[in-house]
Amino acid sequence: MSIGSKSKRRTQPATSVFDQLSIEQSKRALLRDALRPNEERDIAFRRMILSIPAGKVSTYGSVAAAAGYPRYHRAVAGLLRLDPVDQLPWHRVLGAGGEIKLRGDAAHEQRARLELERVNFQGKRVDMDKFEHLFKPWEVYEDE
Repeated sequence: MSIGSKSKRRTQPATSVFDQLSIEQSKRALLRDALRPNEERDIAFRRMILSIPAGKVSTYGSVAAAAGYPRYHRAVAGLLRLDPVDQLPWHRVLGAGGEIKLRGDAAHEQRARLELERVNFQGKRVDMDKFEHLFKPWEVYEDE
C-alpha cells in the first residue's frame, strides 16, 4: 500500500438465516430439475396424459403439475408436438381455460375428436366445469 492510502474494505450485506435457507432451497430445486433427464420427465407426462379418460380433458399445466413438474407446461406441449400422433390421446390436452391452442387443420381435428367423445364447447373453449379431468392423488406421478 502506498503512503496515505486507506484500505478499502468491502462489507457483505447482512442476510438473515431465513434468506440463506430460502436461497439454498431454491438452488436445490433448480439443481434437482436440471439433473432429471428429459426421458424421465417425458415418461411422467405420458403417464398423466394416458390417465385422462375419454370424454374428459386437462390442461398442459395440470398435466405438468400432476407429473411433478409444475413449471413445465411448455415441455408437455413440446412432447405432444414431437410424439407420434397415435401413441397418446393428445386431443385431450388443452391450453389454460380449456382453449385449443393448435392452429389450422390440427385445431379442427382436435375439436372433432373431442366432439366425438361428447365434449361440449362454449364458443372456442371446452366447458371445463363439466369436462375437466382432475387428477386423483393415486394418479399423480411419483418416482418409483
